Order: sequence, then structure tokens, then C-alpha cells
Amino acid sequence: MAVQVEFLKSIPYFSGLSDSDIDSVSKYIFEKKAERGEILNFEGEPADVLYFVVAGAVKVFKTSADGKEQIFDIIRPGESFNDVAVLSGSLNLVSAEAMSAVILNAIKKNDMEVVLREHPQMALNVIQVLSRRVQELVSLVEDFSFRRVTGRVAKMLLEYAGDGVGERPRLTQQEMAGMIGTAREMVGRSLKNLEAEGAIRMERNRVVITDQKALREMAGIT
Repeated sequence: MAVQVEFLKSIPYFSGLSDSDIDSVSKYIFEKKAERGEILNFEGEPADVLYFVVAGAVKVFKTSADGKEQIFDIIRPGESFNDVAVLSGSLNLVSAEAMSAVILNAIKKNDMEVVLREHPQMALNVIQVLSRRVQELVSLVEDFSFRRVTGRVAKMLLEYAGDGVGERPRLTQQEMAGMIGTAREMVGRSLKNLEAEGAIRMERNRVVITDQKALREMAGIT
């Protein structure tokens, strides 16, 4: 399947580029498919490829020596991953795993360097993308430092439980725990607390938000 030019136009990296610029860039981009559970990047290996998710979802994570997993983000269609490692020329900072069958667009590190020299607007776009990465990490540290576990679960549900717009993977309690830096048992207790408060309803391991205002208050979001 050929790379879709219209899809590339929706990606922040290519914002503001003309149709001819997009056509020029697209020749460097190739498609990759992966099945659920397939590892796309291994932490500590050379970072050779920058990826854009076309369909499906990818989790980026680190694993401790004792096997504990910390999920940093879930990458959805229109978003990218492996940016920092590729652009800095370092090793992969995290691992990446397909959470479902995925379709990716990708560009090799050496080709990305060529494209940035040929299209200065992309260099400005890269600054914007990396700035958002910093903001996301600051938000993550803030959550760990200032929010109780129930508040972190509430905030995560507001983002990942879904609102009918876009593709959102259904998270297991273990994956929730990996995202907010706690144990699965703590997530289970928090979900029960939120249900007792009437903010959510559990339906066969599916979380349904019943009172978004209450959930926002518990998440500390005004």
C-alpha cells in the first residue's frame, strides 16, 4: 500500500509544507505493518527509524530489572514515536510494542536529516513536536508528585476511556498501573472507589464514565 499524502499533511512534522514539498518528502517514507504484541523498538538499541502511526495503537515503555513496566505514552493515529532518539542520534530510550494490528509510516534517520536540510519549515515543526514532548513529561512528573493514585486513575480515564472520537485502545488494569506508576491492585481499588462515588460504572471489565464532572474533580482538573 502506497504512503497516503493526505495522511502526511495531518502530521505535525509536515505542517505548513506545500503539496510539492509533501510529494518530495513522501519519497523517503515507507509503510510498515505489525501485529498485536510485536516489538517495534527495543530499549538500548540504535535508533534508526522515526515512526508515525496510521492505524492502531503503540505503547512506549521502559522495563525495570525486576520486570516492572512503566508506560510513558500510548501513540495513536497521527502521532509519532522514537522522535528524540532518532533526532539526537542516541540509542532507543524506550521500547515500543503494538497494542493491536498497526499500520505505520516511517522514515530512516539518515533520510530525515536530508529532509530537514531540504525543508527548513520541518526543522521549525520539529521544535514544536519536541516542545510538546517536554510538556508531556512535565505533566507526568506532576502527576506522580502531586496526585494520589485515585486522581491519576481518574485523569487517565478521562483521556483513555474514550468519547467516541478516534481510535482508543481498551486498557487492562495492568496497563493502567504501568501508565500511572502503581500496582495493579491499587488501580482496582481506585476503580471501585470511583464507582462507589458514582463517577464511573464497570461493565464486564469495561469502564463507562457516568459523571464526567465528578471524575474531573477527582482528577483535579478544572
